[in-house]
Amino acid sequence: MALPVRTQMKYWGIASAIFLLALWFLGDVILPFVLGGAIAYFLDPVADRLEAMGCSRALSVAIITLVALLIFVVMALLVIPTLVEQAIALFNVAPQLTKDLQAFMAAKFPQLLDADSTVHKTLLSVGETIRERGGQLLESVLSSAVSILNVVMLFVIVPVVAFYLLYDWDNMVAKVDDLLPRDHARVIRNLAREIDKTLASFIRGMGTVCLILGTYYAIALMLVGLQFGLVVGALAGLVTFIPYVGALLGGALAIGLALFQFWGDWISIGLVAGIFVLGQVIEGNVLTPKLVGNSVGLHPVWLIFALSVFGTLFGFVGMLVAVPLAAAIGVLARFAIGQYKDSRLYRGLDNQDSA
Repeated sequence: MALPVRTQMKYWGIASAIFLLALWFLGDVILPFVLGGAIAYFLDPVADRLEAMGCSRALSVAIITLVALLIFVVMALLVIPTLVEQAIALFNVAPQLTKDLQAFMAAKFPQLLDADSTVHKTLLSVGETIRERGGQLLESVLSSAVSILNVVMLFVIVPVVAFYLLYDWDNMVAKVDDLLPRDHARVIRNLAREIDKTLASFIRGMGTVCLILGTYYAIALMLVGLQFGLVVGALAGLVTFIPYVGALLGGALAIGLALFQFWGDWISIGLVAGIFVLGQVIEGNVLTPKLVGNSVGLHPVWLIFALSVFGTLFGFVGMLVAVPLAAAIGVLARFAIGQYKDSRLYRGLDNQDSA
């Protein structure tokens, strides 16, 4: 006989509270394990595909590991140093860009830049603020990233955790399934499949879209000759998972930089704008329909809200788990609404009897 609903809610509430408390107190400690789990989840379909082609699980994981190691070495030697260099240069050149903007506005709109005007004072402070605060932020990130502890955690523990989780993924899923309460196992399996479908569509699909678009933006902007094309393209690709934000943010930044660099060369400026227009066309008509689909179920506003809340409460780890939790909460909310609409509370006694 199943436990009363009140007792079940108590146990599930205690489990949820323990999870949130662990996330609160152990955020920095569990970071490499969260990253490793995310990587293993992302690569599990690749391992399953290799197994379907005749490889053993061990051989499949070994192939994935070797390819990932090769990509990491190429990125570490070729891309990351250039990306860091351009990011630092962008922060340092911000004051000069602000002065150029001030000179342009002084020529076109002199009444806005009187010595005592708010616009004039704002433009004078923006460049120095970006350079000082942005430089401090970048230096702190870099200094923490190159510390011995973080290097060990991010470049040793994360791959090891991802390797073992990927190798034992199917066994872990079977063990968890065996631990499900028998009275609710079927419902939990259905909800888990729905959550997995949502996550697979969003995380794997949008992750691939972000990678493809980020690479396209970076290479295209560098070929056009934009001075900070690599960092702008990487930024645009990184935030592509929020619909239109990546293209708008990256496009505005790229076109703004192009106006300063190519002023008068309207062809180059048009090419920069065209790169983002073409990127949006490719994303909306090819990448997103093929890789993500239309049944993700994560509204952009709900996604931004989840990222903001979990990021504020739990820091960087909270942002990592925000998307999976948002997907899970969305699926559970839809299930609860369905149960409510089938209940007597919604249907009423008359509809219940007529049914």
